[in-house]
Amino acid sequence: MSGSAWGILWLAIALKVPIIALLYLVWWAIKDPPVAMLDEDDGGSPDRDPSPHPRDQPPHPPRRGPHGPPEPAAPARVRVARRRTPRRVLR
Repeated sequence: MSGSAWGILWLAIALKVPIIALLYLVWWAIKDPPVAMLDEDDGGSPDRDPSPHPRDQPPHPPRRGPHGPPEPAAPARVRVARRRTPRRVLR
């Protein structure tokens, strides 16, 4: 065999190694691990307290009127120009 034939044979064998490794990795990832059976007497997590807790109420809006601060002042008004002002042309 010539030198290029040995090179092609070597590459044909050497390039199969990553494909076999990939197939093994996929097989290892999809196989099911053994699952231990647990006693499920109440169906809840052991770290949770079984007694229900009341939900927190949302905060009240700020009070207005005689018992709270006055309403905020209105924003300043802006005058809108009615027409475009003419520009002076420099000669």
